[in-house]
Amino acid sequence: HDVSVTVQGGGSGTGLSQVQVGAVSVGNSDIFADQQPGIKAKELVDHKVCVMGLAPVTNREAGVTSLTMKQLRGIFSGRYSNWKQLGGRNLDIVLINRAQGSGTRAAFEGAVMGGEKMARAQEQESNGTVSKMVANTPGAVSYLSFSYISKDVLGISVDGVKPTAENVQTGKWKIWSYEHMYTHGKPDRQTQKLLDYMKSEYVQKNLVKALGYVSISDMKVEKDASGKVVPVREGE
Repeated sequence: HDVSVTVQGGGSGTGLSQVQVGAVSVGNSDIFADQQPGIKAKELVDHKVCVMGLAPVTNREAGVTSLTMKQLRGIFSGRYSNWKQLGGRNLDIVLINRAQGSGTRAAFEGAVMGGEKMARAQEQESNGTVSKMVANTPGAVSYLSFSYISKDVLGISVDGVKPTAENVQTGKWKIWSYEHMYTHGKPDRQTQKLLDYMKSEYVQKNLVKALGYVSISDMKVEKDASGKVVPVREGE
């Protein structure tokens, strides 16, 4: 039985709104449905398929390799304007943010900003674009999912913790979110097959890791929609 899968981009907000109205079988999202305004989360069924680590990244000229969470918040709220204020080079800080409605942005904001507003900055739609821009703009800073951090940009440690999959698993690294696949009510048989495949050992042990994500089964901590993190209870 051949099944064709059609994939469309557009961000977490789009994924959630499209699956809510029944336009798609599955809506992918970096955030819980409860976190997205206008979404009736009770009508949707959450299938968590893996975990995405996120890290602040800078252009290699900035001269900084580690920041505190407070400094990171200060950068994105606009409190700092030059890298020398943070022990780096005498270079203007160039903020690059993700667009409103981006789940990656919501995940970063939730983990880092502590309710503070982000400063106005240029906004980009995708990890790929952000990666290129940070690499080519002296003084640039943004954030990327681990899978997009290349040697062209610098992944920054926060509070002395390196952005690694292992540190996400143990909860030492604080900036991460689930990758959700939402269905509207119970999935039909074909959709269930896709979900089963996504949760299969082949995908979880091979593809998920190869793409720079973390398998749910490797997580020692879990997070709820309010952002509260607790140790995973054994036997779940």
